[in-house]
Amino acid sequence: MQKDLLPDFLHLYHGLGPHRAQLAHLLEHFDNDPACARRATPVELRTIGLKQNAISRITAGCEQQVARDLAWAEAENNHLICFDDGAYPALLRQIGDYPMLLYARGNPALLQDPQIAIVGSRLCTPGGAQTAFDFAAELASAGLAIVSGLALGIDAEAHRGALHAGGGTLAVLGTGLDLTYPARNRGLAEEIADRGLLVTEFALGTAAQRHNFPQRNRIISGIAMATLVVEAARRSGSLISARLAAEQGREVFAVPGSIHNPLTRGCHDLIRDGATLVETPADVTRDLANLLGYVTAARTRPQKQTDSGLDREHRDLLDAIGYDPVDCDILVQRSGLTIDKLSSMLLLLEFNDLIRPVPGGCFVRI
Repeated sequence: MQKDLLPDFLHLYHGLGPHRAQLAHLLEHFDNDPACARRATPVELRTIGLKQNAISRITAGCEQQVARDLAWAEAENNHLICFDDGAYPALLRQIGDYPMLLYARGNPALLQDPQIAIVGSRLCTPGGAQTAFDFAAELASAGLAIVSGLALGIDAEAHRGALHAGGGTLAVLGTGLDLTYPARNRGLAEEIADRGLLVTEFALGTAAQRHNFPQRNRIISGIAMATLVVEAARRSGSLISARLAAEQGREVFAVPGSIHNPLTRGCHDLIRDGATLVETPADVTRDLANLLGYVTAARTRPQKQTDSGLDREHRDLLDAIGYDPVDCDILVQRSGLTIDKLSSMLLLLEFNDLIRPVPGGCFVRI
């Protein structure tokens, strides 16, 4: 959105509060011009279906909130990303109730990277925490940004795994970005702001409230091409994220566990309902390989590597692939790599447009 239109947009955003559909309808009526919408008379606003309390808030204005937002956005690494900005994530815009505004702190370029959400129980087992960390580290090394919700347990370990691997991670908050919930993850939040991205649709000063988190979960699932559930009880917020991902047409993966562990029963239910059972990060990268071509074509890509910019190991694998279709079993024989390592490297080569998948589970060099 043009910078000179941002104050008017923020007045409308705060005036209508969480009612995204009303704001979208209002802007559409005025050809996406927030200045025209703000100049509309109460009679005009009532004609297009707004209720009196919403009209009163719009006409009264939200001067303090708007001034606070604009001052916050002037600080280094703080960003206000509107629904029509080029920085807005393409996949998120595809969901029916996408947020009209994102508050972001950190590196907004991560919004354009291919992403996978990793979610699970806050009261996870030590084994579940290690699984989340290991999957996140491996998938981040393969070029996927890791999305989660900064909660204790699985979420936090997913963020830490990505950071440990030197990859990208996005934390979607259920509060304003000037607050950290839970407080125990304040240090982790600061590290993500420095090396990744914090993002929310909630206005500055919004405290943690129970109903915020299911709303937050639709962003976690909507921003990512897939959602991986590591541990989840049968009644948990992680299952809300998984259900939303399925409704949004995204892939859902679940890690199985002991039949005696109540924290794996939600994962087993997901698998029973059609989620893909995964045991290693390679299971995920193999399933996502074909999706990456679509996702990277639908977004503004960062600079890709050429084959000359690859390390020796990746160049050797590129030579092993050649220009005729070859499957993973043959590539394991040719390269001597493990299947996990091979899958991660294939994902990076495909992301950089150096190979492409073809029918039969094969790959060819471009």
